[in-house]
Amino acid sequence: MGMAKDRLDVIASADPELAAIMARELERQEHTLELIPSENIASPAVLAAVGSWLTNKYAEGTPGKRYYGGCEFVDQVERLCQERAEKLFGADHANVQPHCGSSANLAAYMALCKPGDTILGMDLSHGGHLTHGSPVSFSGIFYHAEFYGVSPETEQLDYDLVRQRAREVRPTMLVAGASAYPRVFDFAALADIAHEVGARLLVDMAHFAGLVAGGAHPNPVPFADVVTLTTHKTLRGPWGGMVLCRDEHTKAVDKSVFPGAQGGPLLHAIAGKAVALKAWGDPEMADYAQRVVANAGRLAEGLMAEDLRLVSGGTDNHLMLIDLRPLGLTGRQVQEAFDRAGITVNRNSIPFDEASKFNPSGIRLGTPAVTTRGMGGAEMDEIAHLVALLIHNLGDEKVSAEVSRRARALCEAHPLPYG
Repeated sequence: MGMAKDRLDVIASADPELAAIMARELERQEHTLELIPSENIASPAVLAAVGSWLTNKYAEGTPGKRYYGGCEFVDQVERLCQERAEKLFGADHANVQPHCGSSANLAAYMALCKPGDTILGMDLSHGGHLTHGSPVSFSGIFYHAEFYGVSPETEQLDYDLVRQRAREVRPTMLVAGASAYPRVFDFAALADIAHEVGARLLVDMAHFAGLVAGGAHPNPVPFADVVTLTTHKTLRGPWGGMVLCRDEHTKAVDKSVFPGAQGGPLLHAIAGKAVALKAWGDPEMADYAQRVVANAGRLAEGLMAEDLRLVSGGTDNHLMLIDLRPLGLTGRQVQEAFDRAGITVNRNSIPFDEASKFNPSGIRLGTPAVTTRGMGGAEMDEIAHLVALLIHNLGDEKVSAEVSRRARALCEAHPLPYG
């Protein structure tokens, strides 16, 4: 692990205790099958940019309109990142300063709504996100949140039902996108619904931005007033967020990011975002996005062949949800068993789940990180078998040891890119 070892040596010279903890986390990442769909593996170039001297610079404001001196070169960094984002997604304007997806969404809400306005978002337990109206989030605290969900029969969005809800509540803003929805969105239908009721359309593409960048998922930008995204999931960049918008919303979005939602931008993170965006100009990245989706489909087929029930009967994107109710299991016990076996998944609510959100009836898994490591169809078959073997034999230590050994072998055959 050449690059990683060099970094650890530098840190260890100043803080051995921290370096030791970081080394253990590196070991975990190197030898763990990462199936959490919101996690990925940043490139060495991204890590180098994020760990650079740009972290030293304060630059409140926007390029050309800073409240600090000495911003000539960081202005160039931020403009470069903006231009790459606008070109990649076909957006009129990109604000690349948000620290994460939630702060990007906060800025979008502030740009399009007033406190107390009605928003209509996807129910969290049906696949939405905390920032789409949950009462524990700013989105449910400062705005009047209403919800739509999936059809009980198909566990997929029925756009006629979404339209019906929009007509009932007449929202100021319709929120689309999800954190645990395994199907592709019909953005034209959502835009038509929003326009019918006089609402703005916000699409949160945090999870599938990389799929959009690679042409493996429809692009919401032509249909939405504002699109938010994260850069650390399928986009394979550093931790962070962005807001894309039409020209008419540029001023409101920029003011909502700063000073509305946050202070100075993280220029080192913006540099990492720029590196990641440039990578998507390589045809190899379009191939990567297609492989993420193909691997997810292959994994889903393998899981269903092993008598595991998937929400909505499969996947169209990078993730899937296993319904544990037919097996009498809970998400927490399965997640903890997988941790012990060297596979990471996360417990997740499923549509019409009556269990506690702290111990829901499903687990969520996906293919971005294992695809980044170079795994393909054969590895998906092996992973499906390991997942099913562990679930169907939960508590059997011999089975857990076998799964752990085979999962580690997959990881060792496909090392992290930090050697």
